[in-house]
Amino acid sequence: MKLTIPSFDNGAPIPAEFAMGVPAADAPATFGPNRSPHITWADAPPGTRSFALICTDRDAPSVRNDANQPDRTVPHDLPRADFYHWVLIDIPADVRELPAGCDCEGVTPRGKEVGPTPYGVRGINSYTSWFAGEPSMEGDYGGYDGPFPPWNDERVHHYHFTLYALDAPTLGLNGAFDGADALLAMRGHVLAQDEWVGTYAIYPKARA
Repeated sequence: MKLTIPSFDNGAPIPAEFAMGVPAADAPATFGPNRSPHITWADAPPGTRSFALICTDRDAPSVRNDANQPDRTVPHDLPRADFYHWVLIDIPADVRELPAGCDCEGVTPRGKEVGPTPYGVRGINSYTSWFAGEPSMEGDYGGYDGPFPPWNDERVHHYHFTLYALDAPTLGLNGAFDGADALLAMRGHVLAQDEWVGTYAIYPKARA
């Protein structure tokens, strides 16, 4: 199976069009266009009954104390953790493309709905926990929300878009399930998978 993201080259920087956060002229960062990228795939194996797509930032800070603080940076050698940006399961077996913008256009304060869409079932992404406790932003963030790494993070973040071909028509998940729940549910059902990676940073020295 072959996954392709025409919106950016494999291993290359993700354009600001698809980011939730971008550098600003009068501030360290501001909200960006936050558009879901164009996704295509081909050569699914026989017996495929659905697909699942998960985008994971594997460079998220494991401790948030230094994030977005003007008097310090997030150290490059700080241990890192997974941060889910897109959890979409039960994609119908006959689907081979997600057009750009189909799952997100702009930043939606307090999140987007989870559950069924014409192109699959949305889970929550990790902005759900990131914005918890912020009255103007907290909520369940369903579907895609793009990169917004801490604007003082010394490390370039890597975003792994992974597509899974599954032998089951549904994973049987509903409500506010996350990427870890989806990965657990698909154990023993994966026929094939492929990955496309993009990079992103806001901190000027990391971008350089």
